[in-house]
Amino acid sequence: MTSADPLRNLGVRLGANGGELRVWSKNADAMELCIFDQTDPNWIIKTVPMVKDANDVWFGRSRTLSPGRRYGIRVSGPASARNSFHPEKTLIEPYSRGLVRVGPDQWQSSVVDGGFDWAGSAKPKIALDHTVVYEAHVRGLSKLNPAVPAELRGTYAGLAHESTIGYLKNLGVTAVELLPVHAFVSEQRLIKQGLTNYWGYNTFNFFSPHADYATMASQSAGPEAVLREFKGMVKLLHEAGLEVILDVVYNHTAEEGPNGPVSSLRGIDNATYYRQNDNGAYIDVTGCGNTLNVSHEVPHRLVLDSLRYWANDVQIDGFRFDLAATLGRDGNVEYQRDHPLLTTIRTDPDLAGVKLIAEPWDIGQGGWQTGNFADGWTEWNDRYRDRMRSFWLTDLAAARDGHAGSGIGRFATRLAGSSNTFSQERGPLASLNFITAHDGFTMADLTAYNVKHNVGNGESNRDGTDSNNSFNHGIEGPTRNTTILTTRRKAMRNLLATLLLSAGVPMITAGDEFGRSQRGNNNAYCHDSELTWLNWDLDDWQVDLHRVSRRLLELRRENPALRSVRFGRPGETTLSASEMNWYNALGESMSEEDWHSSNERTLQYLAASTPEHEEFNRILLIVQGREADVTVTLPVHTGVVSYTLLWDSSHDDISDAVIEHLPGARLLVPGASMQLFRAH
Repeated sequence: MTSADPLRNLGVRLGANGGELRVWSKNADAMELCIFDQTDPNWIIKTVPMVKDANDVWFGRSRTLSPGRRYGIRVSGPASARNSFHPEKTLIEPYSRGLVRVGPDQWQSSVVDGGFDWAGSAKPKIALDHTVVYEAHVRGLSKLNPAVPAELRGTYAGLAHESTIGYLKNLGVTAVELLPVHAFVSEQRLIKQGLTNYWGYNTFNFFSPHADYATMASQSAGPEAVLREFKGMVKLLHEAGLEVILDVVYNHTAEEGPNGPVSSLRGIDNATYYRQNDNGAYIDVTGCGNTLNVSHEVPHRLVLDSLRYWANDVQIDGFRFDLAATLGRDGNVEYQRDHPLLTTIRTDPDLAGVKLIAEPWDIGQGGWQTGNFADGWTEWNDRYRDRMRSFWLTDLAAARDGHAGSGIGRFATRLAGSSNTFSQERGPLASLNFITAHDGFTMADLTAYNVKHNVGNGESNRDGTDSNNSFNHGIEGPTRNTTILTTRRKAMRNLLATLLLSAGVPMITAGDEFGRSQRGNNNAYCHDSELTWLNWDLDDWQVDLHRVSRRLLELRRENPALRSVRFGRPGETTLSASEMNWYNALGESMSEEDWHSSNERTLQYLAASTPEHEEFNRILLIVQGREADVTVTLPVHTGVVSYTLLWDSSHDDISDAVIEHLPGARLLVPGASMQLFRAH
């Protein structure tokens, strides 16, 4: 940025003579800076009329505007269908680095210095093909963990505690993706119902960390201490080699619909910040009441400046963009993959090396855009999720009723990186693979419930998706039936193995590694309770599942043939693109008929790495998608002289199993199971 940049230095900038506040508004006709008493939140000790420059930036200076000082702005302007000026309200300044709650629904901006000693800490810069994302909630991750001191549980400091970090390192993940930690509030509807927004997808400031996730000590000390605790968390995670990815919500704000709260952007310049038609009716493609108008340069810049701040000042490693399709909508509200904001995010020098993950849809027309983001983006792959759930769950349920499943070909395509969704140029790392996420069933619940059980959400079980692709295996919910429990647990192992042995970037939802349940609630966004917090008091079977998860992550690390960077081309050798050969149960190369047949449910997948940065590696993965046992003939393949069994989903322990096998050997594969071999 140069001094000629008309939108430079928005927000508060400190100097030797106090601070200067700069706020953009085209449609306002007056704006004043309000500075509050240090002890009385209702006493404005000073007002400063702000002056508008030629670029619609209002500025005001005061010696009193110093670190720790609370402030706000009052804005007036003409009444019109598209404006919403309320000069009697003191608003949050959009670039506030800190916020102070001064009432149940009342917040004030706070000046933050932001100084912090990183002591040489640096971003781990983990390659995307080595990345394993762990989606977690700051409060939920440590709230019930007895190894974390009571005063730190459920906080930024609790996430950074040595026991939490030790657990994550021991598990084998490389990045923690945090549900929203930008300052947020609960929706008005939830407040009236006595509920709370637990997930946090209701942001009201893009620069301030959510204060309620800080320790009571930091909250009491104020925004500077909250930010320091947050940065301290990032620093300790980085020192342990773990990356921090933030789930960010730039598609809408907590001001909700046109009759919602007026706390910031709506009162500053409603006509600019929110998408509207000429009559002032909101154009809502988010389902949250409003849509940020990123086709205008000022909201565009607000998002970009926020990302730069978190990536550089706070040292964040990556971002997962909620409803990212919204950020690609142009002035006609149509999605464009080369939208200026999406393009700038991936090409901006200040964001170089930052991981970019898109949730590639919203609820507007043309909102489903999986596979249609540009190179440089990794996308949540809902097609992967649905296919893998179907193969291991609903297909088996259908087979019990005598119906054919989906066959093996579509499963194999997803396993190998979803080349039917992502272009040759983008490769398999464009796919963020997941079986579950924060919204929807947990992995354990996928195997235990056919339908959602969301009555506790206060919407008569209407909320949450009905398309779960789940299978309860014969009984809805908890059971003591040992046969059903055994089958469910094997299904969890198959789902975890599918996720962690697929090409692409895997994401584990916190708790799935040991079978966490939400008692069938597939939309627990409004429960800040033991329903959503991780329970660290594990049953024996959960300890076993956790051990399986660790082993699968270890196998992923050790076998680069599972971690393709590029898609191969037929007849060519492409570096970092695994050479793949597909065999049926007879050990024969799969035919087109095998690939597309709904009756074909057994696959042998032989993958060899094409070394670029790691040693040569070859694996064989057997997938057996019928509940009946099947005999397979191990493939005879040039250069392969033996197969060593590494893992078997049908057994918790393979120490007593026959490990070494020759090509051409016949092997009995148990029903609905997976086996991983190293090929020599």
